[in-house]
Order: sequence, then structure tokens, then C-alpha cells
Amino acid sequence: MAVSHQWFIQWSPPSLLFADINREYNNINPNWNYKQNYRSPYERPSTAVNEDYYYDDRPNYGKSNNKNNDYEAERSKVSDRTRAAGVTLWLTMLGLSHSQSVPTDTETLPLSTLYKWKHVDFEFPSERHRLYAIANGDFIPANVLPLGLEVWGSRVFVTLPSWKRGVPATLATVSRNGGVTSPRLKPYPDWSYHRAFSKSSNCSGLTSVFRMSVDPCGRLWVLDSGQIDSQDDPKQICPPSIIVFDLQTDLPISRYIIPKEYVKEDSLYSNIIVDTRMGDCSDLYVYIADTWRFGLLVFRESDESFWRFSHHLFYPDPLASNYTLHGLNFQWSDGIFGLALSPIDEHNERILFFHSMSSYREFFVKTSILRDSSRVNNSVTEFKLLGESRGLFGQSSASAIDNRGVMFYGLVTRDTIGCWDTRKPYLKRNTGVVAMNTETLIFPNDIKVDQEVRQSVWVISNRLPMFQAGPLDPNDYNYRIMYADTSEAVRGTVCDPNVLPVHSQTFNNWVK
Repeated sequence: MAVSHQWFIQWSPPSLLFADINREYNNINPNWNYKQNYRSPYERPSTAVNEDYYYDDRPNYGKSNNKNNDYEAERSKVSDRTRAAGVTLWLTMLGLSHSQSVPTDTETLPLSTLYKWKHVDFEFPSERHRLYAIANGDFIPANVLPLGLEVWGSRVFVTLPSWKRGVPATLATVSRNGGVTSPRLKPYPDWSYHRAFSKSSNCSGLTSVFRMSVDPCGRLWVLDSGQIDSQDDPKQICPPSIIVFDLQTDLPISRYIIPKEYVKEDSLYSNIIVDTRMGDCSDLYVYIADTWRFGLLVFRESDESFWRFSHHLFYPDPLASNYTLHGLNFQWSDGIFGLALSPIDEHNERILFFHSMSSYREFFVKTSILRDSSRVNNSVTEFKLLGESRGLFGQSSASAIDNRGVMFYGLVTRDTIGCWDTRKPYLKRNTGVVAMNTETLIFPNDIKVDQEVRQSVWVISNRLPMFQAGPLDPNDYNYRIMYADTSEAVRGTVCDPNVLPVHSQTFNNWVK
């Protein structure tokens, strides 16, 4: 998952954290219309404030007007792979070729590695800005961990939560075309939305983003925890919220603050998934996992309302809360985390599959239950166990399902991406392996399936437990983004819908 519950309790008693949240909510105007009043965050004030920071001779963390600096010169030095990617994109625009990523390597077939990093770096306005950020402690490369990803159009979006000091931007993008090994990340939508570059205390920007989800209408739904320095000195400086960006304009269009009655003393909203059936997304719902307080939050966009389900199946399994990964032993008591939606069936129904991080089992519930706020207190029997256990060391991180109904999921202590055809019963003999690699797939943390006609599965691996235990080896590639065509990834395996006849109990029958 994200961060260990144990150190959270050690570093910040829940009562203190909750008090911080309450104080922050006292400053929030409940009648504020974010859709009408959303302004660019962290604008430099017209009058002088905090002269210790706003020095005239210090870098301006906005758009740079200097186009002849060292950083711009360095960016102009493209590799042969970069040129190849550019030619591919040019041919695509002319209709002579399909857009295709240029991988860095193919060490993890059928997955190709789009990018890999030893440490993450960013596209600063200039090299001078970058050096100043390092000197000032706003950028500490060893403390930046890529956690979640999403894919839309020509871009891959990456989240970088502010767990430690020195994370200058918490949401960024890289090109989907590849062509370089370790590109610098571009803060999204730009530097002005990231608090490390403005000492402002308002909550209109991005604070610490965990994960995100794109809807079919081209909007990015961003889950912001509002907490910084979680691993060193936790501070809840803003309430957890959902921020929505229009990916055509890269402008924020809405911000929805999670009501304080749904933020428990040590809540950690860590995963988000969007559900819509209409072409204009007018029926959109969002499901959010509270990993530490074992709840499932539902948001309905049409009237901006929230409600929360609680259930014993959201809790961790004590027998699965002890982990061992490459000789490192650690304990996580993490509840509901993985969320994946089935394709829409002939009855306009979808199934939400879910599991706790510290668990060997999968569960499910019909989304018609979740979308009905009146079922919060009378739906205990609607959340159900799915088939057999994944077995010892079967802890799973994120999961995603393609439009054929094939689920992909990360097995975090097995260095493995697993798969399952959801039309077949959830039995060990019906679960397969897409890829396994003890070097490149150490802790596959997030998984997404894109929305292209021919879909790809995307994986980010980040060695999270090692990152928490101590500095990662700066000479090793620690973070990777990988991808594969979903059909090719499972071809010939038990997860291939064309392999083995579908069991007599089809998906639509055995989930009832």
C-alpha cells in the first residue's frame, strides 16, 4: 500500500492528527462554489509578504522567460531514441503509422519498460531553479517516490506523495512515447499548483496526491490526502479532497472536500476509481478506499454528495499482515485497498472487486448497492467472498480490469503481475501469471488499464518497503513504468478468454 500504519501511530497519535484536521476544517467556507470560484493557486501576492522567501534575486517559481539557460540547452540534447519517438509521432499525425511507445528495455516480457529511474528528477524552469530547490531543501531526490499512475492520450500521469520533506511536486507527467531512459517529470498542470514552491498555506493547490482515475470524458480525478511529511513529522495541513482536471485544457474544474464526518481519526484515503455508464458522464460515481479505517466512500457528482460503507470484509487479515520481501520483514495492518470494476453487463450493472492489502482473498459487491445511499446500513449480505484464497504470500496491491473482463493485479511479495479472467470462477487453477521478475518487479504498486480501443496494462514498481526502511541504492534502477498489450499479455495463459471453455457457472451467474 502506501505507508505503514505502524509508523503512523508511532510518529503522530491519531487524536493529534484529528485535532489538526478539525482546525483546518474551521477555516473552510462550506458554501464556497469551487466550480465558479476556482482560481490559480499560489499566486504571488500583489503586496509584499514573507520577505524571507520572496527575494527579488531568488528564482520565480513560475514560467521562466530565460530561454538560453543551461537547463534549456540540456533539454535540446535529444538521444536517437527521442528522435525515433518524434518521428513515430510525426508519422502518426500524418496517418501513416499508429502511435507506439519506444521502450527503454524489454527485460520483463511480455511487459516492456517505458521508463526507469534511479532517482526522480523534474523539469524545473531552469537549472538555477533546480539548484536553488536542492540547496533550500525543497527538492531532495532520495525522498521522492513515484506511487500511482494513470494514462490518457499522449501522457502518463504519475503521483509522488509528500511522505518525506523535499518532494517539490506531487503530480507530474511524462510522455507516453518513450525514447529516453530516465526523463525528468513535468509537474502537472504546472509549478504553481505545488506547495513546495510557494510557502502559501491555502488549500487550493495540490498537497500530497496518492492516486487518480480518468473518466471516459477526459477528466482526471485526483485524490489528495492533504497530509505532508507523513514519514517524518505528519502534518494534516489541508483536508483530504478530490480535485478534477479537464485534460483538454489542463485546468481544474472542481474540488470536492471529503466531509469531516467521513474522515476518521487515522483515515488514509489511498485509492480511487470512477464509475459511469453515460457517454456524457452525467451519472458519474467515485469509489474511494479508506485503507486505515476500513471504509469505502462513495461520491455522486450530480449532487456532490458523499456516503460511506463499513464492512468487516474491509479489514486486514491478521495472518496476512506479516510481509517478507527480499529479506526485509515488515508488518502492515492495511485494509481495503485494491479496487477494480468489471465491464458493464446487459443489465447495465457492474461489479466492484476489492481486497485489503493485508489479505490473501478477493471480494465483490454490485455497484447498484454502492450507488444507493439508502443501502449504507442494510447491505451487509451484499458484500461477498470471491472463490478461493490466493494462498500464502498472496498479498495484492492495485488491480484493474480490461474491456474483455480480464483482471490484472500486483502480487507484492512475489515480484509478480497476476491475472484472472472474471468470467471464470475465482479458483487457483484459473489464476495465472503475466510476468515475474525479481529485479524489475520489486513491489508492483499500481496497475492501470488504459481506455484505448486496443488496451494496454500499465504497471509501476517502486520498492516501497525498501524506500521506507532506508535510502535506496542511487546506482540502481529503483522505479519503473512498464506496459503491455492486454491481449498479448495473457495470450495462451489460463487468463486468456479464448483458452479453456468458460466454466458452466458464468460470471453473471456465480456472482449472484
